[in-house]
Amino acid sequence: IDECRYGYCQQLCANVPGSYSCTCNPGFLLNSDGRSCQDVDECTTQNPCVQSCVNTYGSYLCRCEPGYELDEDGINCTDMDECSVSEFLCQHQCVNEPGSYYCSCPNGYVLLDDSRTCQDVDECDTRNNTCTAQQTCLNIPGTYKCLDPMRCEEPYVQINDNRCMCQVENPTCRDQPFTIVHRHMDILSNSRVPSDIFQMQATSRYPGVYYIFQIKSGNEGREFYMRVREE
Repeated sequence: IDECRYGYCQQLCANVPGSYSCTCNPGFLLNSDGRSCQDVDECTTQNPCVQSCVNTYGSYLCRCEPGYELDEDGINCTDMDECSVSEFLCQHQCVNEPGSYYCSCPNGYVLLDDSRTCQDVDECDTRNNTCTAQQTCLNIPGTYKCLDPMRCEEPYVQINDNRCMCQVENPTCRDQPFTIVHRHMDILSNSRVPSDIFQMQATSRYPGVYYIFQIKSGNEGREFYMRVREE
């Protein structure tokens, strides 16, 4: 008699002379009743996964922690290089590390609370500079400059820290600007272009005098230009 045709076994049945025997598929274990099969939890019995193991009915799945990718063998995990996936993770430098990454800033910058944006350190405001008491500290992106005291050239006379005046009594002053003002400005690197940076206005003390405005130096790349606006 072929007992297997009566479904005595839950999974696999082997007919033998005068009897039968039940077996189970891989991932299952035959119960003590000799007929039913019980799922084997491979995650607790052998745990073949390198990181995380999830038991399934008759098998198992390996999973990786955040920052890792499952290899083709379905068992091992390889670190994911997040820095190579996107260039927008960090404002400056992205550093990959096992299972994660972090952003770093160049010297003169500090990492903000969002862990990706760098902000310039104002060494002049924090007094972390080497300027003397006679010098003026000028903060620039990533560092600072120590500016020596301003000196007026003849025929100008210095009247305050940043202003030189050509006195009316001096005949050579007639063909010279009345005053020269020295100013330092911070220009944001992410400003929209074109955009106005500052405005200059001239008033004449003498009839028939006209003024010429020009960028004398530092504009070799022609990043700046001047325009006339009629009031």
